[in-house]
Amino acid sequence: MHILEYSEEHAAFRHQLREFLAHEVMPHVDAWEEQRQVPREAWKGLGRRGFLCPTVPAVFGGPGKDFLHSVIVIEELAKTNHSGLMAGLHSDVVVPYIESYASSELKKRYLPGCVSGDLIAAVAMTEPGAGSDLSSLQTTAEERGEEVVINGTKTFISNGISCDLVVLAARDPEVDNPYEAVSLYVVEAGTPGFEKGRKLDKMGMHSQDTAELFFQNCRIPAVNRLGEKGRGFFMLMDKLQQERLVCSIGALAAAEFVWERTVEHCKQAGHNGRPKSKAQDVQFALVEMATEIKMGRTFVDKLIAEHIRGEQVVVETSMAKYWTTDLAWKVARECLDLWGEEGLSEDCPIVRAFRDIRVMSIYAGTNEIMKGIAAKFMGL
Repeated sequence: MHILEYSEEHAAFRHQLREFLAHEVMPHVDAWEEQRQVPREAWKGLGRRGFLCPTVPAVFGGPGKDFLHSVIVIEELAKTNHSGLMAGLHSDVVVPYIESYASSELKKRYLPGCVSGDLIAAVAMTEPGAGSDLSSLQTTAEERGEEVVINGTKTFISNGISCDLVVLAARDPEVDNPYEAVSLYVVEAGTPGFEKGRKLDKMGMHSQDTAELFFQNCRIPAVNRLGEKGRGFFMLMDKLQQERLVCSIGALAAAEFVWERTVEHCKQAGHNGRPKSKAQDVQFALVEMATEIKMGRTFVDKLIAEHIRGEQVVVETSMAKYWTTDLAWKVARECLDLWGEEGLSEDCPIVRAFRDIRVMSIYAGTNEIMKGIAAKFMGL
């Protein structure tokens, strides 16, 4: 019995997505990696076919589907072996802040464009001096009547160059308690005082446009605040369960992709006149990785089911985030070794995966933070 019950409609959705990715994405991935950017038309293509923001209700222009559709999108995109189209971030991390906390007018203004791909969303939390510790934010937001004046710098922002909307975390400089000072705001690209900085040249995720963002006396309407003033920290905490689950799903799918491609390689490649897969040490390595991947799949699928039911699995998703991203990195390293000399070439698909997977243990809260969260809830 499977933990997750996929319907025929889910299967059709996955098939349609695979067809789209095979024809509209995969042929262009190498060019996007060289250009360090995914064109906007690719995002719009996902949107036109209903692959963006699957869970947004129909009243706001969305497909109104369940979270399993989001799981399918994350998994299938991971198997394209590139990270430029970070639809999971857009659809399942950023947009839920707008869907859950924005006013009805903001939802009507922004959600249809997020669904269609005409608006690309980013979340701006990380700063030069504040990463996983949100209480150390330095970006300020001063509410002055019907305006909010924002000053500060954000960095390592995924979708930073492409974004049309940013969900920004900033603090009220007049509030001393850091957990009661943070609020969330939607800032539109092109707003005076909001400047996109350089596209960061990273070790991996080359087609993912990660950037610095600068805010200098950036004025936005006060109605662009999400939820109540000073509740930003708690909103972020409320959404981190899904964010870490999204990371876990992507990491596990990446590990599966790397393992599957390596098995194909080992069955075909000659080694002393026979396939590498006939060597006992190679067999043992592949079996050990397969065992851990299957264990991870069972754990993550269980968490997906519990998340869909609305259960609180914050500790478990923190555990899954650190364990699956560490596993993906381990699988990438060990599989690259099995490719031998071919693993030195950019033609080897595991090389790109090796680079891209490395950062997974860092973003969405470092794995050390994940372990600290679990330790706290365990009373250690």
